[in-house]
Amino acid sequence: MPTRNDITHCPVSAANSSPLRKKTCLTVARGLLVCLLAGLISACTTGKEYQRPHVDVPTGWRVDYEAAAGLANTAWWEQFRDPVLDELIKTALNENMDLRIAAARVEEFAGRLQATRSGFYPQIDYGINGGRNQRSLDRITFLPVSGERAQDTYQVSSSVAWELDIWGRLRRATEAARAELLAAEESRQAVLLTLVSSVATGYLELLSMDRQLAIARQAAASREEFLKLFERKFEGGQISGLELAQARAAYEQIASSIPVLERQIAIQENSLSLLLGRNPGGINRGRTLDTLVLPGIPQGLPSELLERRPDIRYKEQLLIAANARIGEVKSRYFPSLSLTGLFGYASGELSDLLQSSANFWRVAAGAIGPLFTGGRIKGEVRQAEAQHQELLYGYLGTIQTAFREVEDSLVSIRKLRELLDREKRRVSTLKDKAKLAYNRYDAKYSGYLEVVDAERDLYSAEISYVQAQHDLFAAIVSNYKAMGGGWMAEAAQRR
Repeated sequence: MPTRNDITHCPVSAANSSPLRKKTCLTVARGLLVCLLAGLISACTTGKEYQRPHVDVPTGWRVDYEAAAGLANTAWWEQFRDPVLDELIKTALNENMDLRIAAARVEEFAGRLQATRSGFYPQIDYGINGGRNQRSLDRITFLPVSGERAQDTYQVSSSVAWELDIWGRLRRATEAARAELLAAEESRQAVLLTLVSSVATGYLELLSMDRQLAIARQAAASREEFLKLFERKFEGGQISGLELAQARAAYEQIASSIPVLERQIAIQENSLSLLLGRNPGGINRGRTLDTLVLPGIPQGLPSELLERRPDIRYKEQLLIAANARIGEVKSRYFPSLSLTGLFGYASGELSDLLQSSANFWRVAAGAIGPLFTGGRIKGEVRQAEAQHQELLYGYLGTIQTAFREVEDSLVSIRKLRELLDREKRRVSTLKDKAKLAYNRYDAKYSGYLEVVDAERDLYSAEISYVQAQHDLFAAIVSNYKAMGGGWMAEAAQRR
């Protein structure tokens, strides 16, 4: 296998070379350099240029809304009009550990790109060494040993190596590294998008559980009053033991839900604390679930998702990198061409080291390429092409998932609005029913079991109404997350 110095190698020592030989080597070096540069200019790069795959994009959404124009390019969470939520999201953007990890990963890939791009430039090194050697008098030699056995050696040199990117290997490697850097940035944007959505959703869940806990405590207090009243009536012989047992069971049923909700609230606060980048603890509240302002629905077409959603952009950048890697691997079929040079001074006396008679230099050009690899390069190309196909299908699948998520959120918003109206009417109706049931019981037209059933239905309806409120708010958050949008870049700049 030829080495890099096999094509041209013109070592010249200033102490024993003639001016004619120096001139000859310089002429050869200049001619070789001109030829290689001409080849570099006219060379073609291996591999195909990236083209975005065809995507079947729907012309519109199944659910048509009169969207609020421009909302997708704003900090949408501010539309809740809750300063506490705004502050929580601001804290998360500054302190969240996953976001910091993603930012560090961007720096990592920026360093990789910088290291890869350095291959376009000559690599210049230097060397300084000095030592003392002693020759053996017992070794077998065909030449007589003259001079002193011990000798000093001093050398100062500088070397240059430059790989000529004739086949585009470095260009493709740089293209892939640049795409991987952009993919890391899109991944950071995706983490940021998920983080903001998770904080908003977690806060809404907390407000929902607060409201459910308030309803449970109110219902438990009401039933406790009934229980005390029934205990006095039982002692006076006005009611039976069965009615007292029914009142006690009704109270305990509601009271048992209170510690369950309190436990869930504490766990939710701990989860939110983790998103905020701090130790588990309590979370401040601002507005209640009833007083939150319902945000508008963002405007956007299906085709805009390809540019808005960071997960789609992330997948596309990985696809671009994989396409470039194919060209990089295919360039291994061709020889690698390089220019090398060495210049320095060497002397046995330190005082003579920088004399003109002590200088030396060498210029060389080399080529090295594969003759037989046993199918290694072919296998590497096959692997790179398969990875490209894998990422292509992942890219297309991510787009389809994005369309589904937007459609799901839009349908959820419409149907949850209908559900919320129905739940509100149901609560109002069951309040009237509970009042009538108590009046019937008080007038001795029915037993207490009818009151228990009416209150149980009312409690269940009130909880369902709160859950529908939460689900509607959460669906709007999901819609903003599914739509992506320029608001994420603006949010990152506010930190």
